[in-house]
Amino acid sequence: MPTANPLDGFEVDRTAIRTVGRDLQRPECILAERDGTLWAADARGGVMRIAPDGTQHFVGQRVDERFATAAADTADAFEAKFTQGTLPNGLAFAADGSILIANFGTDCLELMTRDGRTRTLYDRIDGQPIGKVNFVLRDSKQRLWLTVSTRVNPWTKAAATRVRDGYIAVVDERGLRVVADGFHFTNEVRLDAAEQWLYIVETTGPHITRMRLDERADGVRLVDREVFGPSHLGGYPDGIAFDAHGNLWCTLVMVDKLVALTPQGDLRVLLDDGDPDASRHLLAKMAAGEVSADDMARARGTIAPWMASITFGGPDLRTVYVGSLLGTTIPYFRSPVPGLPMVHWHERP
Repeated sequence: MPTANPLDGFEVDRTAIRTVGRDLQRPECILAERDGTLWAADARGGVMRIAPDGTQHFVGQRVDERFATAAADTADAFEAKFTQGTLPNGLAFAADGSILIANFGTDCLELMTRDGRTRTLYDRIDGQPIGKVNFVLRDSKQRLWLTVSTRVNPWTKAAATRVRDGYIAVVDERGLRVVADGFHFTNEVRLDAAEQWLYIVETTGPHITRMRLDERADGVRLVDREVFGPSHLGGYPDGIAFDAHGNLWCTLVMVDKLVALTPQGDLRVLLDDGDPDASRHLLAKMAAGEVSADDMARARGTIAPWMASITFGGPDLRTVYVGSLLGTTIPYFRSPVPGLPMVHWHERP
C-alpha cells in the first residue's frame, strides 16, 4: 500500500510561527547545522551567524552598509537597492566548513572562511562575465552546481520580460562548465535523495523543471528535461527544499506563498501570506511581460516579506526556517515531516 503523505491535511498554523534573529539584512538563504547554529546571507557582505542561544555575529571581510542605507521610497530607488552593491544570495558549506556564497550583486562565486576571509572563485565562464550568480549547491561527489539567473543587467528587466538566458554550470575536477541553459531566470536547485534528478527553479517560468544526471567518463551531463508539477505555480518560485517523504517545498516570492509539490507533482498550498490585490496585479503584469519595480515593491506579505527560501533544521530536521529578501528576522515553525538532510548534515567542519 502507498505510504500516506505526511502533508495530508497540513497547513502552517500562523499562530505557531516564531522568529529568530534581529536586524538582519536580506536574509535570503539560510544554512542550518546539527548543533542549532544558523548562517544567514547578509547584505553587508557576508553572513550572520546565529548561535543556538540566539546570540548573533556578523562574519565578513568588510561591512557594506549600502543596502541598509539605500533609499527605497520610489520605484527607481527600490530597484537600485536590489541591483547594486554586494548581495550575498545562495549559500552552501564547502567540505571544510567554509561558506560558498553566490553573490547576486558582485556577479561571482565566493568562498569565505568562518572568520570572514573571502576570495573569488569564479567571475567568468568561457571568457565572458559569468552573469547574475544566484545559487550554489554541493553534492555528495563534491561537485558544485551553480545557477546563473541572467546576463541582463539590471536583472529586473530580465524578470519583467521573461528572458530565457539563465543557465546551470557545474564545477568538478575538470573546472567550471555550462551543463544546461535556456532557463527563465534560474534560481535555486536541489537534488533528490538518490541524486538522480536535479530540480531547477525557473522563477519567471513560473515553474519547476527537472533534469536527469547522466554520469559519463568525460563528466556529468544533464538530460531528459521536463517540467515537474504545474506549468504555472501561481507565482514566482524562488527557494526549494525536499522533505524526507519526497515532497518538494517551494516559496513563491512577492505573492508570498509557501507551497509543496508531492512526489506525483500535485500542488499543495501550505501558507498564503500575500496581499491578494497586489498579487493579482503582479501576476497579470507578469503574464503580459510588463512587470515593473513598482509592481514588485507593492506585492509582499508580513511574515517573511518577499519569501525566498526554505531550510530544514533542528535536531530532528522538523524545524522549517523561511528566508526572505525584505525581512529583518527569520520566521520558523514545526513540520510534520523531517527535511531531507543536506550533504553537510553529517560532516564535521
